[in-house]
Amino acid sequence: MIRRRDWGDPSALARRARRLWGVPPALQRFALRGLRHQLVAEGGVRGEWIAPPAPGSGIILYVHGGGYVACSAATHRPLTTALARATGCRVFSADYRLAPESRFPAAFDDVVAAYDWLVGQGAPGERIVVAGESAGGGLVLALAAQVRDTGRPEPAGVVAFSPWTDMAGTGDSVRGNAGRCAMFHPDNIAAFAAVYLGPASTGDPRASPLRGNLGGLPPLLLQVGSTELLLDDARRFQDGVTKQGGSSRLTVYDDVPHAWQLLTPFLPEARAAVAEAADFIRSTVR
Repeated sequence: MIRRRDWGDPSALARRARRLWGVPPALQRFALRGLRHQLVAEGGVRGEWIAPPAPGSGIILYVHGGGYVACSAATHRPLTTALARATGCRVFSADYRLAPESRFPAAFDDVVAAYDWLVGQGAPGERIVVAGESAGGGLVLALAAQVRDTGRPEPAGVVAFSPWTDMAGTGDSVRGNAGRCAMFHPDNIAAFAAVYLGPASTGDPRASPLRGNLGGLPPLLLQVGSTELLLDDARRFQDGVTKQGGSSRLTVYDDVPHAWQLLTPFLPEARAAVAEAADFIRSTVR
């Protein structure tokens, strides 16, 4: 149902992804137990606050994945609630416009707007960690570069789970892990990228942050699975940052599916990954 060569035309691709990805509504509601929850819709900013009963001063801006075509803040509550519990931070889980209805740079613009909104609410950059997985991982890395280039207050750190950093799919692991990746076929990279990008270039760093300037970024934590197609998306980003003298840590987890952190209620490796991310977040937020 998930690992298929052909997802169809853009409308069919989005329809199938929206049907198959993300957790069901009952689990979305169950994940919120014991936490405070508030929906947000202010201007162009949409999403939800998730907070423990006595939150600390830190804030996590979370950006969900879903190939730019599917999922939402609600579908990713197992992970966002786990981060809130493990860190004691408030989490703002942002929604953004999806393709093919809204193509590049809509998702990127919405994530930048969410960050600006948090800062405008009085949250200093040093209290914010931005995090995301898959497409959301690529978006938060692109956001960090945009913040650097425009002189906005810099976040304390960035966490990227299985980030999609290269829409051209040029990493060796895209072919090397074909048949080993539990979720994707190599042809899927170009298909999902085309639905989001339309006529835009795969080399635009707002879509492929690997293609941008990797110097001067906040401290990074990257996590990826050893059998993922996107393994080299993370490894090459890590290499680029460290060559520029930046602070970045990459952890490769063996034999886990793409974005396994979402399985934190059930999978020990997911709980370990969330614990590692929580330690990083607590160490960076001031």
